[in-house]
Amino acid sequence: MMRPSERMRPAGQRCGRITRRVVSLVCQRPRALLLRLLVATVFAAVSFVSWSSSAELAPKRGGTLEFASTVEPGNYDCHGNTSFAFLHPVAPHYSTLLKFDAANYPQIVGDLAQSWTVSSDRQTYTFKLRPNVLFHDGSRLSSADVKASYQRIVHPPAGVISSRQVDFGAISGIDTPDPMTVMFHLQWPDAAMLANFASPWNCIYSAAKLAQDPQFPKTHILGTGPFVFVEHAKGQSWQGRRWDKYFQPGKPYLDGYQADFITGPAIMKAYESGRIMAEFRGVTPTQRDHLVEVLGDRITTTESPWLSNLLVVFNTGRKPFDDPRVRRALSLAIDRWGAAERLQNSTFLKYVGGLMRPGANLAMSEAELTALPGFSRDILAARAEAKRLLDEAGVHEIGLTLLVRDIPIPHYAGADLLTASWKDIGITVTQDRRNIWDWQKVVDSRDFDIALDFSGDFDDDPTLQLTKYVSHDLSPVNFAGSTDRFQDALYVAQAMTTDPRQRALMVRDFERHALTEAYTVPLLWWNRIVATSSKLKGWSITPSHFIGQDLTEIWIDQ
Repeated sequence: MMRPSERMRPAGQRCGRITRRVVSLVCQRPRALLLRLLVATVFAAVSFVSWSSSAELAPKRGGTLEFASTVEPGNYDCHGNTSFAFLHPVAPHYSTLLKFDAANYPQIVGDLAQSWTVSSDRQTYTFKLRPNVLFHDGSRLSSADVKASYQRIVHPPAGVISSRQVDFGAISGIDTPDPMTVMFHLQWPDAAMLANFASPWNCIYSAAKLAQDPQFPKTHILGTGPFVFVEHAKGQSWQGRRWDKYFQPGKPYLDGYQADFITGPAIMKAYESGRIMAEFRGVTPTQRDHLVEVLGDRITTTESPWLSNLLVVFNTGRKPFDDPRVRRALSLAIDRWGAAERLQNSTFLKYVGGLMRPGANLAMSEAELTALPGFSRDILAARAEAKRLLDEAGVHEIGLTLLVRDIPIPHYAGADLLTASWKDIGITVTQDRRNIWDWQKVVDSRDFDIALDFSGDFDDDPTLQLTKYVSHDLSPVNFAGSTDRFQDALYVAQAMTTDPRQRALMVRDFERHALTEAYTVPLLWWNRIVATSSKLKGWSITPSHFIGQDLTEIWIDQ
């Protein structure tokens, strides 16, 4: 087992003076630097399967799309939410500055922005807005609304949660020289900035409503998107209807949509009866095969590696999880490779990987990964080492509680894997299954032993993917509550460098350090399978279940 000094030395040697300088600076001013020094590289190439049978057909207007959502939104604020359960019902009501073109992912296109330019030094982004955009209350959108929305993200008022605040740390100012122009000034070049502007979470709100009440979006829906909010029937459904004054002529094609809040067997029955046309998050391989057998050519299935994984989060503020030996032992005991082989035919869980998605540009090779604690293929040796570490830490036959989202696939399967793995080293696990919103309250208050979390985003970039591992005082989505300035320094260093090879080395050092300290560790990465009615056209699968859900391009072949 490496000593701390041994773990740090290779990073220092490879990253050179920049890392040592950043280590010193981050230790002195962690919050200011992390929020100001976030720069990512160009988009990673993403392997995915796309489908659109509408290429040879002219879109038809009319019809209501009914689809399933396994969970419903707990509040209505885009800026503070992170779950598909929010985005799938709510996204059609809002517009963003830019967006990803799902049919050509990861290509970026304008949404509210009609055009944009980037200065030669890449530190000024100027957007020209579409002139004909109306909020659903009839008020006209201007650059003031864009500015107010982004100021809320970058500098959230007291009581407002901004889950992606760190993604915009480079922004030093926002100007609105005229009602149709908004300019973002950066303190340094940020190669990932356009991707951040295309984030589906950056809904544009009414500046007037925010001035009256910064919490307005949490309880009200008022956007400029293709569909107007109709009703949220708690525990039942969410409805939207076409916004006839939408800024894209002729769109949306649908008359409206309805998201039904149903789970498990009820979803399969809804598919079979024709009640729903899709569940856009994904189905399991077993469910896919069943639907194909029952529905034949009335159903279409598509598949993609998924930019999502399950995470094991140790509460570092609670004993014995403040001891790295205990955390490392629990990670060592998990049979990830065996579980991936067993579970990939019945759940989303399929790939073993580190902090970056397997197969992505900056992902670890298998040889690198298997050398780290918890990722060896020799599970017997790994569990023997786990027991030794527990003995060394003075921990014997303890009982713990595992906090789990009440979402059967894949969270129950992941929780059962942990329960069985830890039983083999003498640890008894009680699962505490909570609905997604109660789960969130518990992790935010850090009133748990271990939580089964997930990571999911819209782009394969370390600056996005590593935020759950950055110190808690810098990143509110680090539910482990850990503070590790060396890890913060590596995060900042990889964000600052413009040399891809240098960045790759820094990301690798970050991963080695994070997986050895084991504040939070990945369990298994997912595979996405989506089943849609063959009548549903214009929808394309991507590696992210957050992309392409505004329903603008979807139509029904009636």
